Amino acid sequence: MKIAIYGREFNNSVLPFVQEVFNALEYYGIETIVHKEYNEFIEDKVKLPAHVETFSNHLELRDHAEILISLGGDGTLLDTLALIRDSGIPVIGINFGRLGFLASINKNEIRNAIEALVNKQYSLDKRTLLNVESKHNLFGDENFALNDITIHRRDNTAMMIIHAYMNDEFINSYWADGLIIATPTGSTAYSLSCGGPIIFPSAQNFVITPIAPHNLNVRPVIIPDDVSLRFEVEARSTKFLVSCDSRTATVDRSVKITVNKAAFHVNLIRLNNESYLTTLRNKLLWGIDTRNY
Repeated sequence: MKIAIYGREFNNSVLPFVQEVFNALEYYGIETIVHKEYNEFIEDKVKLPAHVETFSNHLELRDHAEILISLGGDGTLLDTLALIRDSGIPVIGINFGRLGFLASINKNEIRNAIEALVNKQYSLDKRTLLNVESKHNLFGDENFALNDITIHRRDNTAMMIIHAYMNDEFINSYWADGLIIATPTGSTAYSLSCGGPIIFPSAQNFVITPIAPHNLNVRPVIIPDDVSLRFEVEARSTKFLVSCDSRTATVDRSVKITVNKAAFHVNLIRLNNESYLTTLRNKLLWGIDTRNY
């Protein structure tokens, strides 16, 4: 069994948990392939197994790992999309961050989680992605998002007017600071903080959520995921921002944005002792009222 490791730079408080990951991998005799930049960051901080391979990009990872482990928070796991792409390699996140909807494994459960991977005590959640297109080829060949694609104003600029169309039929003109197009996975991220609904991962929907809309009767809209969305922007500023998960591009207001469901999906690993509803209850503190006990 070969497992790939990806992570970001971290502070020293995380060191014991990173070391525990590599100790557990070595204990279970798992071959390890580590992202090159991460390996350079940790090689003098963590005792690594004797023979560790490295990879730099998606081409070097494809067909060379059965599973990828993300070490960090949800943002770190989102970074792995550029490495996984359409390879089908399953991803699991060990949460060194805060909330961790995607990176769901607690740092105190590392050994048990890796044992479960070895024993194949897990299932795969197929998660839908978004694809963004424009004549300027925004984001190149990384124009896909697991959480959301967001159109929003630049800092200190005036409110925008975003004209939205679904399959070329007019939806609405949103007077707002921006607009979020979120997948079910992303429904618990930025969209949720702007009043959007929680959508179960297997639901075949997207949600359009306005950011600080000027008209208070404008509400999030849940739509099928097999439609094509098009957006045109009016603004005093000549430019606006488009975000594709954690990547952001500055775009001229004359540019039209098209958003569709991506042609591939991502496999997130869910251990057998986990469920999506359990994650919701734990992360959102549902049932914390003592009257429930």
